[in-house]
Amino acid sequence: MAKTISIIGLESFPLVKKGDNLPKLIVDAMRREGVTVGNHDIIVIAQKIVSKTEGRIVRLRDVKPSKKAFEIAKVTRKDPRHIELILHETENVVKASEQILIVKGRTGLVCLNAGIDKSNVEGDDAHALLPIDPDESARRIRSEIRELTGKNVAVVICDTFSRPFRRAQVNFVIGIAGISPFKDYRGQKDLFGYVIKVKRAAVADGIAAASELAMGQGKEAIPVVIIKQLNRVEWTEKTSADELLLPKEEDLFAGTL
Repeated sequence: MAKTISIIGLESFPLVKKGDNLPKLIVDAMRREGVTVGNHDIIVIAQKIVSKTEGRIVRLRDVKPSKKAFEIAKVTRKDPRHIELILHETENVVKASEQILIVKGRTGLVCLNAGIDKSNVEGDDAHALLPIDPDESARRIRSEIRELTGKNVAVVICDTFSRPFRRAQVNFVIGIAGISPFKDYRGQKDLFGYVIKVKRAAVADGIAAASELAMGQGKEAIPVVIIKQLNRVEWTEKTSADELLLPKEEDLFAGTL
């Protein structure tokens, strides 16, 4: 029998706002669309709707730029209020130029603009910040969906990131609950009996990237995807997206950018 993995995008999902019960909205949309919740389903959620329900939307009109924000704004030619938002979410600035602002965010992610953007956010000056603790958000959503359905599901929260040395963007994991981010092949044998020494697959990032095929990045309005029949993952209660972050001493590309 051919190997099959199902990726199901929920097309009737409503626009969300601060305080909405996201787990209930997900379960209601699944029932409305005839999608049965099963044990070991993986629910992939776009960061934007998590941020919206958690009240992580900020208007530039409410931001007062600091001296540092004005200094960086001169270099990047960005609105200093936007820079101040980024600095508030930043541990340190990696690179600032007229083309780009790369920072290490307080969650440990190294990315453009601390993950702040305004796509699919209503209001000319409204911007969405990343969830304060994406792993905790994933754990909470997973727990509440399990209470609503009685099923053991996993939750992955994803966001779109650019990649060094590659054009365009893909979805990466920023929060996870229920499954390990990795599939570890070390110590196993390949087709020809050779022992695999270094390979670990970032299956959680693969899940996030695959979900984008259903979600899209524009006005598709499909912020939640259900993945079924994926048996390559390790189910665990102890997991974090932080495991995917690479320490400097292990970074093979350090100094090349």
